[in-house]
Amino acid sequence: MADFWFVVRLALREFKDKKNMSGRKNKTKKKDKPETLAERIKKACEGLFYISETDAEITPFIGKQAEAVNRETILKQTKSDAAVEERDFEDFFKRLSETQEWFGEEETINANKFAKLKDILQKNLKDIKVFKVGRIELDVYAVGLDANNILTGIQTKAVET
Repeated sequence: MADFWFVVRLALREFKDKKNMSGRKNKTKKKDKPETLAERIKKACEGLFYISETDAEITPFIGKQAEAVNRETILKQTKSDAAVEERDFEDFFKRLSETQEWFGEEETINANKFAKLKDILQKNLKDIKVFKVGRIELDVYAVGLDANNILTGIQTKAVET
């Protein structure tokens, strides 16, 4: 009789295990689709501000297909006719992403976030440039071409007097 109950308990345990496994399978079957470049840039921009005479949020910029990254392209895609100044991408991010020995915890976190954003842009865009559009109150774009030649990057605002 003891063998009979042993077999019953074993069968119940196997049934429960199969039931639990099938529930897990359904949960893990659903694969998350990979993040798009725009989603990764958006996530990397969260909580970042460009500091000038004003603090402006940094947001993703997704333009249209382009043949080149130049002044004409940025003016056309931003529908602007203002003055444009081109800046070096490395120089632009240097001030934002390098940590200093006097940094506190918050400044170090922000510098690391900027370094991560810079890395995402560098790994996914070609011909990256920075453009400051306007005078005094500027629109700032750090953009390049993605794999589909879409003008992509970040944008912010700055005040420079």
